[in-house]
Formats: sequence, C-alpha cells, structure tokens
Amino acid sequence: MTIDHQATCVAIGNRAVLIEGKPGAGKSSLALALIDRGALLVGDDGVELEVRAGRLFAHPHPNTAGLLEVRNLGLLPFPVRDEAPVALILLLDAQAPRFVERPEWAARAGVPLPLLRLAPEGAALALKAELALDRHGLSWSG
Repeated sequence: MTIDHQATCVAIGNRAVLIEGKPGAGKSSLALALIDRGALLVGDDGVELEVRAGRLFAHPHPNTAGLLEVRNLGLLPFPVRDEAPVALILLLDAQAPRFVERPEWAARAGVPLPLLRLAPEGAALALKAELALDRHGLSWSG
C-alpha cells in the first residue's frame, strides 16, 4: 500500500532524501542543484511512500513522474528513479538552527527517520544536503 506525501525527493547513491518545506521554500531548486551534482529525481512536490520490511521507500507520483518544476522555465523532464529507500528528511526552514549535534526524528508513514532543518538560502545548500545525508542519513547493509 502506498500513500501520497507532499515532498520533493531525490536519490543520492542508493538512498533517498525527502525535501520538505513550505510552498516557495526552494524544494525544487535544491533538487535541481542536487541533480546537477549527480542525484536522480524521484519526485517533485509529491511522491508515493511505501513501507516494506520496516523501511520507507519513495516512488514517483504517477501524475508527475519524471517532471521537475524549474522556476521561470516550467515543468521540465528529467531522468527518474522508480524507487529509493528514504534515509533522511531535509526540512527547508528559514529559522533553522545554526548548529546541531544530532538530527531530530520524525515519522513518515509510521517509519522514524532523521530530520535536519536547513536554511534554504546560500550557494552551498546542495553540498550541505549531501553532507547531511553522509553524516546523519540512515544506512543499510546488503
């Protein structure tokens, strides 16, 4: 069973990052920057979530699969990954703390996931997202 979830999602390597935030926060822009750095689009502004064996998997929403809204250019096609296990939630938040020792935790579809708040501005946002996944994202063996 899958549930619809409003978030943008990219796969970096074998793990997915859910990018959440208010409308206009820059979710699609961060996804575009990550895609430019080698990530693959899973879904923009909406994904389907599925729980399997205690892990959360993100899938493209069938209505928007392979499309990313690029501000001032419209909906553009991009290569898409059919599914990826979610390892981290990034919440774009202008009030994000300057320092964190460890991530918060939040449940999506009943699965607990690490959550980090990132200020949505700055040229290094994509790099911060990759570092967040590397340092705080869930990993699985096998």
